[in-house]
Amino acid sequence: MVNEQLGFSLWLDFIERDFLQKEFKRLIEEGIINGATSNPAIFASSIATSTAYATQLNELKNHSAKAKYEALAKTDIKLAAEALKPLYDAGKDGFVSIEVDPFLCNDTDGTVEEGLRLYQEIGMENVMIKVPATEAGYAAMKELMSKGIHVNATLIFSPQQALKCLDAMTEGLKSWRETGNSKDVQGVLSVFVSRFDRMLDKQLEEKGVQPGLVGIMNAAKVYNLVEKRGEKAIRTLFASTGVKGDAYAADYYIKGLMASHSVNTAPLTTIEAFIKSPDHTPKLPIEADKIDEFFEKVASAGIDMDAVYEKLLSDGLKAFEEAFSGLLSHLE
Repeated sequence: MVNEQLGFSLWLDFIERDFLQKEFKRLIEEGIINGATSNPAIFASSIATSTAYATQLNELKNHSAKAKYEALAKTDIKLAAEALKPLYDAGKDGFVSIEVDPFLCNDTDGTVEEGLRLYQEIGMENVMIKVPATEAGYAAMKELMSKGIHVNATLIFSPQQALKCLDAMTEGLKSWRETGNSKDVQGVLSVFVSRFDRMLDKQLEEKGVQPGLVGIMNAAKVYNLVEKRGEKAIRTLFASTGVKGDAYAADYYIKGLMASHSVNTAPLTTIEAFIKSPDHTPKLPIEADKIDEFFEKVASAGIDMDAVYEKLLSDGLKAFEEAFSGLLSHLE
């Protein structure tokens, strides 16, 4: 559930046409969620498996695969944005994110151009443009925010990425505010969580280090950096918080990262488990000394976190590119 008193937002990491027109609205009305996120993999799955897109696809049969995708995605994002708009107007989030073409991850100008175009064509103020946290992406984030567009910085794994996103967003916000426009532009830093533990748990257990904590401790470190910056318009968003397998409770990465001035985006099954849980107490911030002590143990176990960060980012970019390629092939 959204906790306004704490300043904790819960967003749904899922988009599908029929769902948006039915169940999605109930989740908003009951105060369970106050935002939504999407990515190339989510759209690839929804479009490939749902019959809800058949009519629109038939109307688009003479268009290119990417034009078909964009038409479907923009329709879905607009539906979500319309359902969330009353929350946005009330200053209670109400954001929905759409990601730029993942093959633009190293193209600043291409990212800015596509982000601007998608934002304008969807025509809803509460849309966030999702930009990967790459060198090209940082410059694009700054430019988009300077033009009054909300930005979701995605695929953040390392604190170094987070700092670069913070700097870019802070500069973009400064430029925007200097225009004198009263629109409250927002940014979120999507730090991915569960992938660390899926990658490292076995190795840590073998070395006698408690498993299931790298994702949370790393996310807590990023959260501390964001809070230290003190910019109300920029929040930490905890992403990749679904649990695969039965090693942990389904809502492990929501409960373990409850914090003020933060967002958690999760699949529906994860959110449903969280609703049933009696424990919704804040778990962050975690003291910097405690985080550092934990990562000293990780290093002693022979794990190079810089190499882990690099691999997870590379794998994440590749996974979105592959999902997008598969979707375009399906639409051809």
